[in-house]
Amino acid sequence: MKICIPIETNKGKGSKVYGHFGSAPFFLIYDDKNNLYEVINNINNHHPHGMCHPMDLLKDKNISIIISGAIGFRALNMLNNAGIRVYKTSGITVEQVLEKIKNNQLEEITIDNACAQHGCHR
Repeated sequence: MKICIPIETNKGKGSKVYGHFGSAPFFLIYDDKNNLYEVINNINNHHPHGMCHPMDLLKDKNISIIISGAIGFRALNMLNNAGIRVYKTSGITVEQVLEKIKNNQLEEITIDNACAQHGCHR
């Protein structure tokens, strides 16, 4: 399974989860089968509200799960329609996220707890 985690800085598994999916500076893609990761620079992190397209950068990565501090309704719907589930966490490192995934300790983001506008961090 491949997991996408928006991150603040490029420090590998020591990177902290970024507060919002579309405006993250980087995305860390973790392959749990091979215990490998890659970091992708989000060249689309500055955009007008509702105009982010981070999946354009990630479409060929076969992602199953996204872990983020927050995500907007539109992006969540697009991801869910593509079979990608989104889970919420923030303020912790990628290493801590991977441990929480292993222990089934993450809350799924749904329409009820997704963001309606930029700056939302529920």
